[in-house]
Amino acid sequence: MPPSRVYVRIRVRISPDGTMQPLAILWDDGQEFEIDRVLDVRRAASEAESRGMRYTVKILGKQRLLFYEDVYSETGKPRWFIESWKGVPKYE
Repeated sequence: MPPSRVYVRIRVRISPDGTMQPLAILWDDGQEFEIDRVLDVRRAASEAESRGMRYTVKILGKQRLLFYEDVYSETGKPRWFIESWKGVPKYE
């Protein structure tokens, strides 16, 4: 069974040339998790049956995949999501 997409709010820095650097994941319940480091950025498919820009990030020492659906979002609007194998992932 493929993972599900969990759509999230992201605090992001956008440079003058349009490059995006995600800084934190913001949950609806008010929790905020700082992104320690961006390890890789590339256009890629998600196992959650979508595609876009894949950001491999470290959060609390754990590697996670964060996706920016730019062109491929079902809503037609760009959205951020993480892959979840068991519902909403926890970083604690």
